Amino acid sequence: MAEQRAVEPVIRDVREKGRLEAYVDDVFAAVIVYFALDEEPHALVAVHTVVDADHEGRGIAGALVREFYAIAAREGVPVVPLCPYAAKWAARHPDEAPPAAAEVVRAAKRQLAATPGLW
Repeated sequence: MAEQRAVEPVIRDVREKGRLEAYVDDVFAAVIVYFALDEEPHALVAVHTVVDADHEGRGIAGALVREFYAIAAREGVPVVPLCPYAAKWAARHPDEAPPAAAEVVRAAKRQLAATPGLW
């Protein structure tokens, strides 16, 4: 199998559906499923990251998580990375991914548990 080249996807925030989507050459490539925390400070909570098999290994998931944190920073809210991939990315990029306060993480986990159909 040939080595995949890194790409810069086009990223679209579909807030009303809780999806941050990545496209390569106008083709869907990956998504972060997320929600906005109901409680203050209205954190953005990453629940699940999925990359289409045809686009794996090209840096798309990392680009999505980076943009997710950038969106939160622009909105002045923290990110709670409940998604394992997003949590690992955040641990590797502490300069771009400040940790959320423990009470915000607990609130995000409560909201996710109360709405299991989010993803």
